[in-house]
Amino acid sequence: MERRTFLNISGLAFGSMLVPVFGRAIAAEELLNPMAVTAKKALADVAMNAATKAGASYCDVRIGRYLNQYITTRDLNVESVTNTESAGVGVRVIAGGAYGFAATSDMTPDGIAGAARQAVAIAKANAKLQSEPVQLAPVKSVGEVSWATPVKKDWRTVPIKEKAELLIAANKAGMDGGANFMQSMLFQVNQQKYFASTDGSYIDQDIQRLWAPLSATAVDKASGKFRSRGGLSNPVGMGYEYLEPKPEHKIKAAGGVATLYTGSYDIVEDARAAGRDAKRKLTAKSVAPGKYDLMLSPEHLWLTIHESVGHPTELDRVLGYEANYAGTSFATLDKWQSKNFKYGSPLVNIVADKTTPGSLGAVGYDDEGVKCKRWDIIKDGILVSYQATRDQAHIIGKTESDGCSYADSWSNVQFQRMPNVSLQAGAKKLTPDEMVKDIKKGIYIVGDGSFSIDQQRYNFQFGGQLFYEIKDGKIGQMLEDVAYQSNTQDFWNACTALCDERDWRMGGSFFDGKGQPPQVSIVSHGSSTARFNGINVINTARKIG
Repeated sequence: MERRTFLNISGLAFGSMLVPVFGRAIAAEELLNPMAVTAKKALADVAMNAATKAGASYCDVRIGRYLNQYITTRDLNVESVTNTESAGVGVRVIAGGAYGFAATSDMTPDGIAGAARQAVAIAKANAKLQSEPVQLAPVKSVGEVSWATPVKKDWRTVPIKEKAELLIAANKAGMDGGANFMQSMLFQVNQQKYFASTDGSYIDQDIQRLWAPLSATAVDKASGKFRSRGGLSNPVGMGYEYLEPKPEHKIKAAGGVATLYTGSYDIVEDARAAGRDAKRKLTAKSVAPGKYDLMLSPEHLWLTIHESVGHPTELDRVLGYEANYAGTSFATLDKWQSKNFKYGSPLVNIVADKTTPGSLGAVGYDDEGVKCKRWDIIKDGILVSYQATRDQAHIIGKTESDGCSYADSWSNVQFQRMPNVSLQAGAKKLTPDEMVKDIKKGIYIVGDGSFSIDQQRYNFQFGGQLFYEIKDGKIGQMLEDVAYQSNTQDFWNACTALCDERDWRMGGSFFDGKGQPPQVSIVSHGSSTARFNGINVINTARKIG
C-alpha cells in the first residue's frame, strides 16, 4: 500500500495546515515520465479477467500515477520543496451483489491479478452480511477515449528556481506594502488516471491543478495585536499560465477597494495589497453588531455555497450513510419529494457540474467511467435534486449517475464526492457598483475566512478577509471583527439581488475532506456578487462579562 503522510505548514494566518502528501519523494525530473496507455490497458485487462474468473459480475480498474509538487516560502526564504509520486492499481468488483475492493502498488500482471482475486474474496464475504444487492445505474461504454486538462503551460516544465523566485518576490512586495511577515505557497498536482471496466470503457485522463495561496501578517508591536489578510487568488484546474497575469483578467471590486482576478493571477500585486490591507486592519473600526444587508463577493461566497449547499445536497449525507465526518444533512428526502421546499428565494439557481473549463472539478469522466455533465440542484429557489453516483441513482428515481464519483488515490475506493456547485448569475444587468447604490446599511465582504456549521449543515457562522461599511449607497471605511450568523434556509431566502454574468467567477477548495478513513477532494464554486438582506452580524472581538 502507498505511504500517506502529511506536510505540516505553520504560520500566523494559516494556523497549522495539514496537507496530505501521497507516495514517495522523487526528483523533479521524474515528473515527466508517463506510463504508456497500451501498458495500462493490458494491466486493466489482466485485472478484469482475473476478477471475472473468480466470480465477479462487475469489475472496474483504476490505474493511477499521482504527482505533487509543493513549494513553501516564508518572508525571503524558501522553507521547503516537495516532489512526490504515488502509483498503483485499485480494483473494485461486485460479487454476490456486494462490493469488494483491493489495491496494490505491485504493477506486475501477477500482482494485479492477485489484487483482483482479493477484491472478489472480500465481496463474497460482504455478500453474507448485505441485506440487498448493489444496484448500478447503467452507463454506456465509450470504448477507448482520452481527456486532458487544457493547459497552455505545464507546471512540470517550469524550473523550481523560477517558481521559488516568484514566491519570494511576492513576499517582498507584501513586506514592502506593510506586512511584518509573509508566507506564500504553490501547490501543483498532476493526476494520470486510467479507468477500465467490464462495461467496455477504457478511459485515459491527464488532470492538472494549481493553487498559490499567500498570507500577509501585520503586527502592532506596542500592543502585540496582529492582523492578517490572505490572498485573493482561486485554486484552478489550469496550468502554470494562471500565474502569468494578463490585464484583462483583473477586476476592480466595488468601490475599487481591491483588485480581484479571473483567468490569471498577479501574485506579486496581490501580495503588495495584502500587506497594505493587513496593516490597515490594525486600525480599522470594530463592527457594531446588528442586522445588515450583506454584499458578498464570489471570493467570499464560494465557501458559504460549499458548506450550506454543496455538502447538504450530497446524497450519502442525506441518506445518513455519511455521518461521522462533518455530519449528515437537513435537506432530507421528504423536502425534495414535496417539490416545493424553498431552499432559497426565486433568484437562487444552483447548478452542479464537472465540466466548467478552468474549474477544479473539471474532468471528462468520473471514477466510475461516467461522462461528466451539468444538472440543477436548486431551481428558482426550490430543491429539485441531489448529487448521486451509480449505486445511488435508483434511490431518487434517476436512470443514470450524475458522474460525481471520485477517489483521491488509486489505493482508496471511489465514492460520492461533490462536483462543482455554483450559484448562477442574475438575469438582469447589474454590476457590484450599481448594487451598492441601493443599500442603506450594509457590509461588503471580500475573501473567505473562518467558519462554523452544525452537523446538519443548517446553523452557521462565517467570517471573511476584507470588510467595508456600506452607508446610504456608498462604500465607506474598513471594518474589522465581522462574522455573520444565520441558518441555511433563512440565508438563501434572504437573497434579493445578484450581479450579472460579467461578474461571475469561481473560488474553491483544494483540500476538501470527507469519509472515514478521510479522503481529500477538490471542488470549485462559482457565483457573481450577491446581496442578502437583514443578516445578523456579530462582533468577534466582544467578550462575555
